[in-house]
Formats: sequence, C-alpha cells, structure tokens
Amino acid sequence: MWKVSLLIIYKKLITDIRMSSNKKYWKNEAELDPNDSIVEALRQNEFVEEIPVGDFLGDKETLSSTNTNRRDFLKYVGFSTAAASLAACEGPVIKSIPYVVQPENIVPGVSNYYASTIANGFDFASILIKTREGRPIKVENNTMAKVNGGANARVQASVLSLYDSTRLQGPMVNGEPAEWDVLDAAVKSRMAGTGGKKVVFLTQTYASPSTNRLMSELKASNENIQHVTYDAISEDAALTAFENAYGERALADYDFEKAHLIVSFGADFLSDWQGGGFDSGYSRGRVPKNGKMSRHVQLEANMSLTGANADKRIPLTPTAQKVVLAKLYGKLSGVSVGGNTSEYEAIVDQLAIEVKKAGPNAIVVTGLDDVNAQIVVLAINKMLGSTAFDADAPRYVRQGNVAAVSALIADMKAGRIGALIMDGVNPMYSLPNSADFKEGLDKVDVTVAFSTNWNETTEAVQYVGASNHYLESWGDVEIKKGHYTLMQPTIQELFDTRQLQTAILGWIGNDQTYYDYIKETWTTTVLNGADWGQTLQDGVFSASTMEVDVNNMVASITDVDEQSTVDTLPMTSALRSLANATSDGMELILYSKVGMGDGQQANNPWLQEFPDPITRVSWDNYVTISKSDAEELGVKNVNVADGGMDGNYVNLTVNDVVLQNVPVLVQPGQAKGSVGLSFGYGKLVGMKEDMQTGVNAFVLYDGMNANQTVKIDKAAGNHEFACVQLHKTLMGRNDIIKETTLEIFNTKDHAEWNEVPHVSLNHQEVPASSVDLWDSFDRSIGHHFNMSIDLNSCTGCGACVIACHAENNVPVVGKAEVRKSRDMHWLRIDRYYSSEDSFEDDINKKEGFDGLSGANGSLGGFGELEDPANNPQVVFQPVMCQHCNHAPCETVCPVAATSHGRQGQNQMAYNRCVGTRYCANNCPYKVRRFNWFLYNNNDEFDFHMNNDLGKMVLNPDVNVRSRGVIEKCSMCIQKTQKTILDAKRDGRIIEDGEFQTACSMACSNGAIVFGDINDKESEVTELKESDRMYHLLEYVGTKPNVFYHVKVRNTNEA
Repeated sequence: MWKVSLLIIYKKLITDIRMSSNKKYWKNEAELDPNDSIVEALRQNEFVEEIPVGDFLGDKETLSSTNTNRRDFLKYVGFSTAAASLAACEGPVIKSIPYVVQPENIVPGVSNYYASTIANGFDFASILIKTREGRPIKVENNTMAKVNGGANARVQASVLSLYDSTRLQGPMVNGEPAEWDVLDAAVKSRMAGTGGKKVVFLTQTYASPSTNRLMSELKASNENIQHVTYDAISEDAALTAFENAYGERALADYDFEKAHLIVSFGADFLSDWQGGGFDSGYSRGRVPKNGKMSRHVQLEANMSLTGANADKRIPLTPTAQKVVLAKLYGKLSGVSVGGNTSEYEAIVDQLAIEVKKAGPNAIVVTGLDDVNAQIVVLAINKMLGSTAFDADAPRYVRQGNVAAVSALIADMKAGRIGALIMDGVNPMYSLPNSADFKEGLDKVDVTVAFSTNWNETTEAVQYVGASNHYLESWGDVEIKKGHYTLMQPTIQELFDTRQLQTAILGWIGNDQTYYDYIKETWTTTVLNGADWGQTLQDGVFSASTMEVDVNNMVASITDVDEQSTVDTLPMTSALRSLANATSDGMELILYSKVGMGDGQQANNPWLQEFPDPITRVSWDNYVTISKSDAEELGVKNVNVADGGMDGNYVNLTVNDVVLQNVPVLVQPGQAKGSVGLSFGYGKLVGMKEDMQTGVNAFVLYDGMNANQTVKIDKAAGNHEFACVQLHKTLMGRNDIIKETTLEIFNTKDHAEWNEVPHVSLNHQEVPASSVDLWDSFDRSIGHHFNMSIDLNSCTGCGACVIACHAENNVPVVGKAEVRKSRDMHWLRIDRYYSSEDSFEDDINKKEGFDGLSGANGSLGGFGELEDPANNPQVVFQPVMCQHCNHAPCETVCPVAATSHGRQGQNQMAYNRCVGTRYCANNCPYKVRRFNWFLYNNNDEFDFHMNNDLGKMVLNPDVNVRSRGVIEKCSMCIQKTQKTILDAKRDGRIIEDGEFQTACSMACSNGAIVFGDINDKESEVTELKESDRMYHLLEYVGTKPNVFYHVKVRNTNEA
C-alpha cells in the first residue's frame, strides 16, 4: 500500500514538473473502481502532513524553510528515481556539447554522445559518454585522443558508480545532514584568521591546468595556505628520479609501438604502471607485419598481466632484479659494477647482447619502487637514444609527494595545522600510518573531506562535502605535456553535491562558475587561438607547439649531455646501492589489480565480480605464492566437490604490523622467495555487506614502498574462493589455441603452423572445413557479420568484459553464485598456462605418449599436463557465443527459443525460452548462461539492479532477463540493427567500421574487429583471408562466425 501511494506522489511530481501528459494510469485492478475505500484512504491519509512538492522543488530560496525540504522528498522516494529522473529530464547542462549531434537534442530512443574525461587521481582517460534520455549509461573510447584515449575495465565500470545507492546526498557536519552554508562559513572563517596555523589542501593528483591555476591564486591570497598532493599508490621513486634528471616532477612517456625490444624490470605497463595507457601501442607492435614484431622480455616477481604477455619471462625477486639491472647498465656502458652477481651473469649477458643489437630500437623500463633503479633506467634509455622514450613531453598523471605527506602528518601531530581540506583521497584507509594521521587529525581545528561516498576518512572529520561524480563535473586535464582533455558533465547533479573547485571559487569570493573559469584558463593559456566550442565537442586538444618530432627526438635527448641529466656521483651511488642489494627474508610485492586499482570503486559490483585476468578469481584479494614456497609453508589450494576452490590462510608481518587471515593462492610463475598482495580491498566503512571483501594491503605499505620484507605464518581456517576457471592448463590442445614462433611464421608455409584439422568422411581424411553437417544457406545476400580476435593483440585486460556488462544489462550474481560457476558473463577471457616450459613442449609431450601406463603412458601423462609449470607460458583467449552457422544449440531447443538469423547472429527469443538448458549442454564452447534466480528486484542479490537508482544505468535497448531463461552473447544485435536503420533513414551505404559491438568498441588494442564479410572491402574480410586465421574447435563442424588469429611469439634471442 505504501508503494502505491508513493507512485501516486511521484506521478504527480513528474506531471507538475514536465507538464508532458494528462494521461492517467492505473496500478492495480482496485483503482478501476472509483469508489474503492482502500484506494481513497491511501490517497487521503498516507501522510498526515502534505508534502509541498511545488514549493521546495520550484523555489530555491524557500527550500530551507519548507516543512519538507528536497532532501526529505528524496528520502521518501529512496533518494533515487526522483533525483535521476529530474536530472536526466533537464539533460546535461546547457554548455555541454554533444560529440555526435550538435546542437544538443535529446530524442527519446536515440543515444547522444559527449566527450569527457575521467581523472579520479588513479585513472586518467579521454572518453565518450553514451546517454539515453539524458542518462549516462555507457563509456566508450575517444578515438580522437592521441594519449590515453582508451577506457580500461575500471573506467568502463565508472558509469555504474554514478548511480551508487550509497553515495552521499549532501553535506554533513559531525555525521549529520547540514547545509552548504554551514560548511562554507567554517572554512571561510578559518582561512580568514589562521592564527599563524597553516590551511592545507590534501588532494588527489588532478593534472589540471585550471585547478593548478586556482590553487596558485589561492596560495597567493594567503601565505599560510599549502597544497599537498597524495597518491594512494605512489610513483614517488619514478617522479623523483625524473625530477633529478630533467628538472620537472613528471613521468617519462613511452611509445611501445616503436620498440623492437622491450626489457621490463617489474613494470606492469599493460596494467596500472605509471598511470597506464600503454597497452594500445604495445599491441600494435606485437602483431607480425612484414615478418617483424617486437620482442618482450619481462623480469618480475609476481605473475603480472604484462609478464603473461611476454615472449620471455624470468621470475626474479625485486632484490635480484636490482642486481641484474645494475649489472646490465655496467655491460652496456662499460662501467665496472661491483656486487656478487655470479648466479645472474647468464641473464645479464643475454640481455646485454639483445639490447646492444637493438640499439635505439630498445627500451628498458622498471616498476621497482626504488629511486636508484629509476635513475639507472632513465640513464640506459638516454644512453641508447631510445626512439620509444620521450622525456621532452612527459606525463603528469601522478604527482604525489611522499615527503610532503609525511611532513604534513608531522605538522598535524604538532598542532601546526589550522584547517585540513581533503578531496579525492581517503588517507584513513590508504595510509599505512593511518593511526598517526588520525592522531594528527584530532589536533586540527577544522577538518573537511570532499567525497562521493561515506568512507573511513569522512567518518573521522568534522565536515563532509558531498562531491560530484566526474560525470556531473566540469574539469580539464593535461595527461601529457601539450595534450589536453576536457571533462564536461553529462547529467545534472543527482544530489546536493559540489566539486571542490566550485567551493574554492566561492570561498575566495570569485563569482565565476567553474566552467567559465576553465574557459578563461584555456582561452588565455592553452588554445592559442583555437576554437573553444570545437575543442569542447572533440574533448581533446593537442598544442601544435608542444608536439614532439619523432625524427629529432633522439637528437634532443642526446644533446642534453652538457646539462648532465644524470650526474656521475648519483649514478655511481645508485649502481652501488643496486648491485649490493640484499634481502633478509621473503619479499612482498604490493600491486594494484586490473579490476580494482587503488580501491576507489570497491563498491562497484561490476568490478567486484570481474575475474582477475591472471588468477581468474573475483570478489577477493589474496597472497600469491610460488608452488615450492607453498609446499615449504604447508599451504595449498584444493578444488572441492561443489565446484569451488578453497585455500589456507596466512598471517603477514611487515615491521611489526600484522595482517591476519590473508587467503593463499598458489600462483604459477611467482618468483621463489616472494609473495604478492593487491591493494584496493578490505574496505568496511560505507560499504554494503556483500562489498566488504578481502583484506587491506595498505597497512603493509610501509613508507609507501611497494617492496617489503615480510614474515609469513600459516593460520587456521579455510577460505572459499570465487574462481571462474579451475582448469588451468591447455594440455596440448592446439585445436583451441594455435601458436607458432616468428621464425617458423616467416620461413614455413602456413599449412604447417596453421594446420586445418581433418576428419574422416567415407573412410577418407578430408579437411574439416569441407564437411557440412547440414545443407548450407546462401549467405552472400545482405549483411553477414563476423568477428575477428587476434591473440597477439589481446592482452587479457578485460575492458571488453565490463563493456559487455554495461551494454547488455548483464546481471551481477555475487560471490556465492560465482563460486558455483553460475557467473553470467557473456564474454569470458580464458587464461591458460603451459604444463612444461612452453606450449610447444606440451604438444611434444602429449604426442610422445606411448600406451596407457609406463614412463610415457597417457594415464599418468595427462595428469602431469594438468599441473602448470613453475614458470609457464601464458595465453589469453576471449570466448563468447561463436554464432555458429551450424549451431548445435539451435537444433535441440524444443521451443525454438534460439534460432539463426539471416545476418549470421544466433538469436535468443527470451519470452519463448522455458529453461530446458538443452542448448547449454549441447554448446561445445560453453558460452550460454542460465538465470538460476531473478537477479533484479531481489533482496538476495542486493546490487545495482535491486534499487531504482542503480537501474538507471540499464540500456533500454536490451531487455532484462528473468528467472529460468538462458542468455548469451547476442553480437550486440541492437547495435547492428540501429546501424542498418540509420543508414536506411539517411539513404546511404554503410561504411566499414560502422558496425560495432560493445567489445569491439571497448578494445583499444585492436584485438577484436567486427564487421560484414559480405563487404569485400571491409577489414574483417581481409582478416578472415589471413594465413593466421582459424576457428575454435574447427573439427566439430559448427562453422562459427567468430574466428581467431594464430598467436606468434618472438623467441629470437639475438
């Protein structure tokens, strides 16, 4: 009954505001009777006092004086539907310019795209935002951006955070709702009379020209104001090294596409190393062209995404990496480097040979959290004159200063800080010495935290400023020197929120809006006469005066010898420190997971359920340990009867700080003597119960250094993992993933390295592709869609997985269901390890089996092939519905719920499906998902589909499936049909590249290409004719419309 009356109130509100319709709707049959007493009583007596809707929504001046203010109304309707509907019906603010349609024109059923930028202090990317009826629902890559134009998995998922039901709805004072005037008055008072104490702004990295200008003006107005930048996961060592070498606190940029040889010492540059964004260039260099491709050597402790993609991976602890790096510099420069390195001499010699041969076409990078290592790497690249190394136009995506943060805490504890204003940071969660920070916080007169969500820091301060989501904000970013992007709101603020920059303008008495302030900044210092409106539409701008000439770049770097980029004395000291590095015990490497990053979006269910590309585990973090170390410690993982994976617990101790009950995951490829643990988990404050996952690794981040010496003790208990792939190895099945080496690829016929499988037909061996189980249709008329997946380009990053979630309303099912293999991902990325040192050795071992038993018997041999090697090769394979022209699923459906479309797509009619699951059983690719429960409007699955606000992210072009229905990849049929209809409406021919799926649009690496093979000029047609093309399980005869490209590895070591 309560819900009925709320619907009546809500309908009245929308009618009053939009005045769009006089239609009346009934909610149940009782309302058909105008004399029904129950309905009348509800209408009249639900609330003793009438809600003055018109007053508090229509008049801002009387908002605070009404009996029921706006916040109360939002409380009545769940802070959700009303807020999002009101914001969306007004559309993005007037000054936002659509990327595709100009001027702005919101048409029901038609998507608008806006160019914007995410810059949350950890992720920086130029992106497009897809909106429907004024609601942002999808993130896309901005292909116009020359730098960081690709959205990783976290950026793809960030649109869901806009509709987080746990977001702060307004400012708070001492934990109670308040008005902005109260917060403003407190800050202004403290800024006006500091009493000699400092007013400090502790913020994330903005990399924003306008914010930098604003902060400069703020500091100029008051000498007691300071600005300290804090990165939760620090790049302080790299920043300091670059600053010492080149005089600017920034990070060198790297274009891996230009590198013929990549040598990485623990740098996970395909993930979050130094801000990420390097993967697209790397992938372009990894595709064989004209017989050439880059070679990648990775030395690391943790099995990282980057290491998994390397041609050669050498597992070494951080200490060993330091020694090898110092020795490598010595070999390349001819400088004598001390230290006892006899056990690493062979590695050093081989690396030196390869680097010298590649010369300026080589690049060396490091992720070691040691300023000496960073200094040496900069010196090596300068010495080589590396064409992939760019120090002239560095990156600004990390600006945190560990020394400044430490000094701030000391000042706080000494009572020298009068006011502390924080934005975009959560130091009570992410600082390893959060207890010291809290002690200092209690001694600060005024404490303010701007945040989108209630967290550990907002809980500890006096004033909380409810902050805008980036999709509600104005902003600008200089990701790389001379390369600028704009952030523009795509929806009005859903709640009573404000971004810090707007607040600062008010505090200093500047009447400008932050939009006007940004425009003024750009007009005077950035655009240099370029058009503001066009720039806003594009979302990106590159200053022509700042563009680096590739031909002159090497010379410009070489010419700085006279300026002494790296002084001899610091270099000697750095080499000595690295060469004599030692470890007192087990080494801990703290890292950021591909899906979770620094934990800002830990309350995002898409990211919690996102399987880690390497371990394939979701809803958790864990300590990774090598098999040999696990055996010595007495810990292990076991697969149990219910289909899940279990593991032991350990306690980790770093400098007397103990992190208890950390789950153990035995990780192939982990360097012996090392363990890994990811950041971003273990959050408790402000989190729903299901989101309170994992342990907080930041407590072990001593000195904000990712490399620590750790003591490990086995603990009691058994942990239940949610792992989506329990079978880890390929077991010599080269019909699933085909591989070859660059040498064989260049010297032998493709029939040898991409052999077409044969089957028996009438007692004759014939190519499987020549046999049809059924009569084929003529598919040469109209469109026929195919998808190409290049295993050389695919890094396994998973951006496509989240993009598919967003586009197709894929439900989140939670940890318990994932553990039972009931995850609903339409697209999965299988990860396989080799059982021997390489996949080629696996095949040779399999082909060498002789009989069932004995030394070479298949019975024991296949058992051995199930265990990954200690340092295996790794390969990733995206798998979705293959849309087979001869689909086994279609023939067994008793109700014709799945059928084949004329354009090659295997289609699902959800309202016909009765859930027999015959199709799932008959699918050789195992890509069909069954809705075991109703995952929306169900308190058992309290994720975004269980509240009105979260459901605002749903794509109206795709229906939400119900319980008992099978679902799977549709090849985004809603997108292909829209493309066809748009072209028909415009009376034009569809151009190649217009047909896209969510995954192909999300793949900034170019691994996934989608198109019409009946268009003989299309890219997908050209790819299908490649010698590297093959179909998954081709011998089955399903004739898939998805095809793959043979993975080629560059194993040439000299």
